[in-house]
Amino acid sequence: MLAPAGHYLALRVGFAFPLEEINALPAAWVEYYTAKRFMMADPVIRWSYNNTGATRWSEISLDDPRGVFDEARRFGLNFGAAISYYDDNAQGQRSFGSFARSDREYTRAEIDELYLELKRLHEFKAPPQNLTLAEKEALSMVRDGLRLKQIAYELGVSEGAVKQRLRNAKTKLNAQTGAQAAAMASSLGLI
Repeated sequence: MLAPAGHYLALRVGFAFPLEEINALPAAWVEYYTAKRFMMADPVIRWSYNNTGATRWSEISLDDPRGVFDEARRFGLNFGAAISYYDDNAQGQRSFGSFARSDREYTRAEIDELYLELKRLHEFKAPPQNLTLAEKEALSMVRDGLRLKQIAYELGVSEGAVKQRLRNAKTKLNAQTGAQAAAMASSLGLI
């Protein structure tokens, strides 16, 4: 395991919020970090938003006026790696992670492995680019609360055609239901 003391991932951060967060840091640290409102002062977070690539926490040269690194060590987060990936696409989304160990610094090979895994997760979470206009129209109407019969009437097609459009969209979005596909497409900015 590459992060035995814990890790935090923010995948596909848009304007302010990630599409998905994975927080496997110690609960006591998360509670303390939140109570102290460390996020905006955290050198790892600041580095992650302003850089791409990978570095050890010990190599981050940003000031730490709130002592986030010192406080983290009190919770066994002694060594770490910060990884930030940005794909420079139209959505301008970034993914980043903070990985911790208590026993030793990360090796360059481990940091490279973490970077590749973060990049893989970032790309895996990318919104599909192959939704058709017809599928997007049907999803928009589902999002707006229209029923199948209403959608068919509005679009001037059969209910079977609407069902097929929604089936195709669900497959492309890896969604279980039409409502879930519509919510996903909306949150991804596709509709």
